[in-house]
Amino acid sequence: MAKLNLRPLDDRVVVQPSEAEETTAGGIVLPDSAKEKPQRGTVVAVGPGRLLDSGNRGEMTVSIGDTVIYGKYGGSDIEVDGQEMKILRESDILAKLL
Repeated sequence: MAKLNLRPLDDRVVVQPSEAEETTAGGIVLPDSAKEKPQRGTVVAVGPGRLLDSGNRGEMTVSIGDTVIYGKYGGSDIEVDGQEMKILRESDILAKLL
């Protein structure tokens, strides 16, 4: 992937969602209307961290390249250079795949 010309602020993270499943486990091809929104993606940009009351920045627990799982309706959908992306708060991320 080319360098992303987008820098999220505070504790926000930019995620590129994985492709929606095109077939079921049994091999049935799903039409576009039946596909569920993906809840998994790859982190492509990370903000500097939330500003704490002490004036310091909180450390982010995810980094570029991590594969994460997020809530179905969390974040904001955007388009950058023709690619669908999602901007989430770090707290909207449910898990990081190891």
